Amino acid sequence: MTSTETTSVRAAAARNNADWCASVCRSHGIPNTFGETAWHSDRRTPPYYPDAVTLHPDAVPADFLPGIDTATPGCSVKDSFAALDLTADGFVELFTAQWIHRPAGTPTGATPPLRTEPVTTAARLHDWQTAWHGGDGTPDVFRPALLDDPSVLVLALHRGDDLCGGLVLNRGSGVVGISNLFTTDDSDPAAAWTSAISAATARFPGLPLVGYEHGDDLVHALAGGFSMLGPLRVWLHDS
Repeated sequence: MTSTETTSVRAAAARNNADWCASVCRSHGIPNTFGETAWHSDRRTPPYYPDAVTLHPDAVPADFLPGIDTATPGCSVKDSFAALDLTADGFVELFTAQWIHRPAGTPTGATPPLRTEPVTTAARLHDWQTAWHGGDGTPDVFRPALLDDPSVLVLALHRGDDLCGGLVLNRGSGVVGISNLFTTDDSDPAAAWTSAISAATARFPGLPLVGYEHGDDLVHALAGGFSMLGPLRVWLHDS
């Protein structure tokens, strides 16, 4: 891709991710707002979800900081283009990651080793969320209202009858976002990525896949046909 095309796909990935964050907020009854250069939530978001996501490389702190709660601990900002320095606003860098992109029509290759099944009931979502978190003390993040969102598909990964992982797909901005991919302790992450990619391409043929990853998950994504679009940075307010 040209640099212009890469920037365009990266912006679509950022908007798609903001769409997903908005879906999570709506499921909690939390107001949120899309602007030209940033999305932000008017109240503290659920655990692990940002209070703002930049949508354009020209976004500046004034586009979102006045609309988010920096007084309550846990406020975070997803700097989608790694273009901001929020230290003067009381933030510290939490982590960096890479936006990833898998073009539509890319062959899936190996037969998926795990079976995928949509999560369609509150009880199954509870089991999925418990497995996602790894056991007791699971935070209240994924609520049943998400299952009624037409842009969201929660999938469970099974080996035989056993739940061994899961992922979320969300459609928007001309792409399909893949997020929250997880495996249980005794499962193979590479197998999960292969199965997740196969499920996403089968359920949304003709649409590219996007997301963001770092560490071992980035390695697995690249092995599955994704390429890197550029970095993002997540900032946490030092309340």
